[in-house]
Amino acid sequence: MIRARVSNPYEYPLDFAALKDAARVVLEGEGVREAAVTLAFVDDAHIHRLNKQFLNHDEPTDVLTFPHSAAGAKKLEGDVVIGYGVATEYAADRGHAVGPELVLYVVHGCLHLCGYTDTDDRGAAAMRAKEREYLTKLGLPDIAGE
Repeated sequence: MIRARVSNPYEYPLDFAALKDAARVVLEGEGVREAAVTLAFVDDAHIHRLNKQFLNHDEPTDVLTFPHSAAGAKKLEGDVVIGYGVATEYAADRGHAVGPELVLYVVHGCLHLCGYTDTDDRGAAAMRAKEREYLTKLGLPDIAGE
């Protein structure tokens, strides 16, 4: 069974069902049979602190992923932390609503939990292709890699 939980400590207006569905679609699509994933939506200061602490990047970011299970474990577990302020800013800059941007970040974070990386050109291209695939499956426009 795949369980996705939404953590919304700042009480942002979120479509919980769409966000959980995005996580489920990606995880099932990647062959995950059992998972417990938390999708946490935080403010810029919060994600900035985490980005500095864990990646030594001194700025807010869009998505941070924290796997809690080893690769190949029977049950995939982890957290996807999403910067709501960054999503709002990027969506406005790109001329679309914040909802699809948040779904894109859920897709991106879940792909990281499944082992995808985007630290080099080849990995980034593979990740963009998968993001587009899942956005299409979810009936959303292609906003990946804009």
